[in-house]
Amino acid sequence: MRGLRMHEHRMSDIEGVYEDLEADVSLEEFREAVEEKVEQMGGLADEETAAMLIAHEIGESEVGGIADIEPGMEVAKFVAKVLSIGERRTFERDGEDEDGQVVNVEVADETGSVRAAFWDEHAEAALGELEEGQVLRIKGRPKDGFSGVEVSVDEVEPDPDTEVDVQVSDTHTVESLSLGLSNVNLVGLVLDTGTVRTFDRDDGSEGKVSNLVLGDSTGRVRVTLWDEQADLATEIETGTTVEVVDGYVKERDGSLELHVGNRGAVEEVDAEVEYVPESTSIESIEIGQEVDLAGVVRSADPKRTFDRDDGSEGQVRNIRVQDATGDIRVALWGEKADVDIGPGDEVALGDVEIQDGWQDDLEASAGWQSTITVLESESERTTGGDESGGDDENAGLGAFAGGASDDAETSDASSGGSDGATTTAVTEAEDATGTGTGNGNGEGEETEFTGVVVQAGSPVVLDDGETTMSVDTDVDVGLGEEVTARGVVRDGRLDANDVF
Repeated sequence: MRGLRMHEHRMSDIEGVYEDLEADVSLEEFREAVEEKVEQMGGLADEETAAMLIAHEIGESEVGGIADIEPGMEVAKFVAKVLSIGERRTFERDGEDEDGQVVNVEVADETGSVRAAFWDEHAEAALGELEEGQVLRIKGRPKDGFSGVEVSVDEVEPDPDTEVDVQVSDTHTVESLSLGLSNVNLVGLVLDTGTVRTFDRDDGSEGKVSNLVLGDSTGRVRVTLWDEQADLATEIETGTTVEVVDGYVKERDGSLELHVGNRGAVEEVDAEVEYVPESTSIESIEIGQEVDLAGVVRSADPKRTFDRDDGSEGQVRNIRVQDATGDIRVALWGEKADVDIGPGDEVALGDVEIQDGWQDDLEASAGWQSTITVLESESERTTGGDESGGDDENAGLGAFAGGASDDAETSDASSGGSDGATTTAVTEAEDATGTGTGNGNGEGEETEFTGVVVQAGSPVVLDDGETTMSVDTDVDVGLGEEVTARGVVRDGRLDANDVF
């Protein structure tokens, strides 16, 4: 009788530990695990101690959400909704006649998404029984996979009684991207492109990589193109609408990136995409910030090259950008120095770093991670733009400037002239000097323009505080010098026969 009472006492201890355990494990399964733990420890622990150890292990495997899953975990248990089901892939196992198989299933909850790998018999079940939108209760082993954390599934069962508030969609937006997400389709506007870079892999092969920056109505994201896809960065022009097919999300320097490998693609599509991000006013920026700026280029220095400490050659080009609140020098580094930007262009600068510049003036630095988008060039404005009335399917870009320049407003007002050829610079110059005559459009008429030299070279660019004028002249002038140019305006430039 004493032995029976002791047995009953031990069982109540196990049940007591079990009752305090908040996990989806039956009492029978818990008891079996306790007995197995006692046997493993060779009598070093009684049933109560073993029960507490098992409870701890089970508790550690329960995660609050997918965002809490880490590669170092031995086991993770979670509930998630099926977003997409991949194709079956087969592979040879060493020393075995039968091929292995795996199906990758994208699952998500309110905290994020993760790729769940279903192996062998689970792969068969995934293809035959799973459906998009289905909620599953999963137990598996997390690991660090190619596209982020992955879970190798050990046990899975449907959980129709649990609600997971995740929208199943074939196409994602920038805002909806989360770490670990794969099989991503995203339609966006190309804001920036980069060069193709090569590198050596550990196996001796050569790899290629390049970058695009895409934007949609919810934000923008850097897209990294690998190997076969890398050359696309040199083939696609900014302003083009494209769709990323079968991308995957990774993290770099604290920001999410969308990667496209050999299984993915980037294709031009006929779709309307609006990208209207908010920009920070120049007067409000502070040292150490990383901000988005928008405005008009007032001056652009020639590109300069320099030698780095490691012996390689770098390059930089300085421009000055003005919005309605002020102006700032922007240093364009590396391949950004090759972007075709000139005075009068409206530009959007994304992710530029604010630094302490020359003579205690603030300066913006645009490196590899920055985005540079020409919203409207001076030549586009001086030729009257789109004769269809500016009905551009991607016209949302123009709103990035957000009233940053008087030039843009004057261009809109002057575009309604008698022949559509009136230019911003000429109209404002005539108003300022009173020398405009003739048919009112300024083209072919002799005029004068007085301003400060903000670019010395070919052409010389003058700024009168309200607008800029490009001047063709052989006269040597110095930066900061105030001069008057007299001549005839042709194609938006003043062909000067006199500079004084």
